[in-house]
Amino acid sequence: MQPLAERLRPQTIDEYIGQKHLVGEGSVIRRMIDMKRISSFILWGPPGVGKTTLANIIAKTLDVPFFTLSAVTSGVKDVREVIDKARSSRFFGQMSPILFIDEIHRFSKSQQDSLLGAVEQGIVTLIGATTENPSFEVIRPLLSRCQVYVLKSLEKDDLLELLENAVKKDIYLKERNIEFLETDAMLRYSGGDARKLLNILELVTESGKNQITDEIVTETLQQNPLAYDKDGEMHYDIISAFIKSIRGSDPDAAIYYLARMIEGGEDPVFIARRLVISASEDVGLANPNALLLANAAFDTVSKIGMPEGRIPLAEATVYLATSPKSNSAYEAINSALQYVQQTGNLPIPLHLRNAPTKLMAQLGYGKDYKYAHAYKGNFVEQQFLPDGATDQRFWHSQSNPSENKLQERMIQLWGERFKK
Repeated sequence: MQPLAERLRPQTIDEYIGQKHLVGEGSVIRRMIDMKRISSFILWGPPGVGKTTLANIIAKTLDVPFFTLSAVTSGVKDVREVIDKARSSRFFGQMSPILFIDEIHRFSKSQQDSLLGAVEQGIVTLIGATTENPSFEVIRPLLSRCQVYVLKSLEKDDLLELLENAVKKDIYLKERNIEFLETDAMLRYSGGDARKLLNILELVTESGKNQITDEIVTETLQQNPLAYDKDGEMHYDIISAFIKSIRGSDPDAAIYYLARMIEGGEDPVFIARRLVISASEDVGLANPNALLLANAAFDTVSKIGMPEGRIPLAEATVYLATSPKSNSAYEAINSALQYVQQTGNLPIPLHLRNAPTKLMAQLGYGKDYKYAHAYKGNFVEQQFLPDGATDQRFWHSQSNPSENKLQERMIQLWGERFKK
């Protein structure tokens, strides 16, 4: 018999639970389906949130050929064979076949390169699924041809709806008259993963329980530690605890969670990448050397692998945890992005524009620009922000020795503007 999660896999977009920002009325993927015009995209999100299901629903709804590849088992030869099949199955006037690639982040550069021509020429519409940040794992030429849509862990209401549907629609559960007296444990253990939630439900009901309580769920899972993907849950919980321990300046906790990840077989490059992010986001300008050390750890781990890679990972972890903290750069770019989204493309001041042609020079491009190095102290006051934005402040220093010096320098150069 098929697993419960497979028996309950949604067949239509209206049966699909969660991800309302993508499939709800008026949302981007729903509009593509309604208009019958699908462009290539990558679905990025944690396990069990409906990436594969959504791709299947799209292909079924639009009635187009659907090809699948797993990045774990497929090579360049497999990719080319599928593209040839897609080319031969495409008929004039019809939509392109859909090629779904699960775990696309595991494709090598050569495998991803082999997709470019087919995607560019419209031989296939690519839908990729990944649990890793596509910015790091997908080559830029392929990424530029795809939109990236982020899927979220299912929320409490989504999970409860999933449980309700299960006991109402699945013939085997309906016969059992399943009753949920408590659901907190099931929701907690599922971690927002629909597949895991249904696996837990199936496991508990197979043990003969009709009335489900938190105690029963906990006891059942403790007796069957391999019955659900505990490592998948830990992947997100432990990396979260790891980063928060670094942010909270607790080197002992940070090293502990690093050891948990190493012992659990976590990808060391994934850990190193998160250290680079933490160095920028959490340590930042309070200790700019942190980013250099984290990046060096990333390079070193990539070169030497494990088990020796644990040493530079530990070094970077302790250094970041014990460093002073600042998120002023993180806050500055978020503030600037919000302002850009609100104001759009404000005109660049003419004196800051290059004038590579005579016509552009005649139009005033580059006129009156002051070359900073020609002035005392390599600085001269002039307008850099666009008209209408000159009173904006995006970066605000935080209280630490490094940024105190930066703040003092900005006040010396710009005066009152940086006293705000």
